Amino acid sequence: MILAAGLTPAWQQLLVFDALRLGEVNRASEVHWFASGKVFNVAVALRHLGARSLALALLGGSTGVKIDEDLTRLGVEHRSAWAKSPTRICTTLIERASGVVTELVENGAPVGDEEVAAFAREYEDLARRANVVVFSGSLPAGAPRTLYHDLMARTSCRVILDIRGPELLDALPLKPLVVKPNREELQRTLGRELATDGALRDAIEETHRLGAEWVVISQGKRALWVSGGGRLHRLRPPEVPTVNPIGCGDCMAAGIGWGLDQGMDVLDAVRLGMGAAAQNAATLLTSRLDPATVRGLAARVVEEP
Repeated sequence: MILAAGLTPAWQQLLVFDALRLGEVNRASEVHWFASGKVFNVAVALRHLGARSLALALLGGSTGVKIDEDLTRLGVEHRSAWAKSPTRICTTLIERASGVVTELVENGAPVGDEEVAAFAREYEDLARRANVVVFSGSLPAGAPRTLYHDLMARTSCRVILDIRGPELLDALPLKPLVVKPNREELQRTLGRELATDGALRDAIEETHRLGAEWVVISQGKRALWVSGGGRLHRLRPPEVPTVNPIGCGDCMAAGIGWGLDQGMDVLDAVRLGMGAAAQNAATLLTSRLDPATVRGLAARVVEEP
């Protein structure tokens, strides 16, 4: 079973416009509401891929109830720790004429010690049943920066970290199997520019020294860097028409977890994750994946010199 865990989900509004003009009245041609945030993007992707999975998040208020109802409708198995404040709302604006996607992100509400403790209790119970755990998303204000480290210390299975910043640095000494920031997130985590390939290689080596077994660095449509087992790989993703890129990194994490749960080695699981990210980019609603399509796209991933 794959456990997707995170503390900053969102109730997502997606608005599609034929053309979008700032400072004017804009009427959407399509409106969609759905459970989102990194943890639920991973969970919904896993459900569509047919993986044995379960999601754990912190929910609150009427928006938390709507997320719970949406996940139930989708057949996503999930457990929740309940917070005092409502779950945040995030909004995606898509302009068809230009293909430009704009994301309006509300920060998660601060949490208290009781809410963090309730989440940790639920996690400890679920982690015993997991073969793979995917931690994703930032920590809300009020949560200790060592929380992911503390949860990993109670975890005996393989761990994928799709996190960044101090919480990533704190967790690395526990030797996660896969660390998956994008290039910008790794740059912010290490506090220095990674403008050249040489600088990126040095940063990947440092991430290994700090504890990561495999390091996966995405760069949008550009080649993805994968390092582990003493080798460095650059994988070029398949070309697809971009409809909505939001959640591609989350779908990649889900695809990697799906591959590992099926017994794949890490590099092949990463290829599967790249196929999941590519299909997500070509789809309007986040994480609505098809297993056959994902495998077909994964087969089109090319390794570069």
